[in-house]
Amino acid sequence: MTWSSFQPGYGASVLTPWVKRLLIANAAIFLLMWVSGSAGFFVEWFAFRPSRILTRPWGALTYMFLHAGFWHVFINMLMLFFFGMPLERRWGSREFIKYYLLCGLGGVALSFVFQSSSIIGASAAVYGLMVAFAMTWPDAPIYIWGIFPVKAKWLAAFLFVVSTLSAFGGGGDGIAHFAHLGGLVTGFVYLRTDWRTPAWLPGRGSGGSSRAGGRSGSGTTPGRRPTPPADPTGRPEGWRRGDEEALLDEVDAILDKISRSGMRSLTRKELELLNEVSRRRRSS
Repeated sequence: MTWSSFQPGYGASVLTPWVKRLLIANAAIFLLMWVSGSAGFFVEWFAFRPSRILTRPWGALTYMFLHAGFWHVFINMLMLFFFGMPLERRWGSREFIKYYLLCGLGGVALSFVFQSSSIIGASAAVYGLMVAFAMTWPDAPIYIWGIFPVKAKWLAAFLFVVSTLSAFGGGGDGIAHFAHLGGLVTGFVYLRTDWRTPAWLPGRGSGGSSRAGGRSGSGTTPGRRPTPPADPTGRPEGWRRGDEEALLDEVDAILDKISRSGMRSLTRKELELLNEVSRRRRSS
C-alpha cells in the first residue's frame, strides 16, 4: 500500500516522537529475535496467552512488540508509519500513544474471550490507527500496490468485514483475527464515545484533556489570567466588548491546551474561536 501526496498531515519528513520510538523498538526486538535464534524463548515469555494471564500478565503489552517473520513486522510498521504520523501530529503524542496501547489491549480482550492460543504482533494497535485515520480523513486515497486507489473509509470497512468473517469463520490460518477485530472495534468505539477522565480525579479541571466533541472545564493556565466567561453566542466576553487583549489571552490559553494535549482536546467552541480568529487575520 502507498499513500498519495494528498494524505493529510503527511508532509514533513521528520518522524513524530512516538511513531519513531515504536518503529525502533519493534525493529530492534525483531532483529534480536532473529540474530539470537531465540524466537521461541521470546514467544514463550512475552506473547499473550489467555491461559497465562495470571502468571504472565505483562504479555498483554509485550505481545505488541513481537512478530513472527519479516513480512509480519514489515507490514505492521508500514501501517504504523503511514497511519500513525498524521494522527500523532493532529492529536499530540500523549493522546496518540494512549490510543495505540488501548487498541492493542482491545485485541487482548477479544482474544481472551474467544481464542486460546498465543498471539503476537502490533496488528491490533495498527488496525486501530487505520480506523482512526479513516474516521478523520475518510476520503483520503490509499493506493493498493501503488496502482489501485481506495478511499480510507472503504479500506477500513473492507478489513473489518474480512477480520470478522475470518475470526468467526473458524479458519485455522494461524493469524490472530480476533486481535485484529479487537483493535478495530476498540478504536471505533473509543472515537465515537466520550471516554473522558472522570470528574472526581484530581487535576482534571486544569490539566486533563477531553475527548473530541466533549466538554472540558474552563480552568486557568498557570501564569496567565483567567479566561473571560463565554456569552450566550459562544464567544468570549472579551470578544463581545472588543477587548483585543482578552481575546489574545483566550487564544493563548487554547494554544497552550493544544501543546499539552493535542488538537483532539479542544471543544467545539474553542475550534470555532480559532477558525474565526484565523478568518479575521486573513481578511485584515
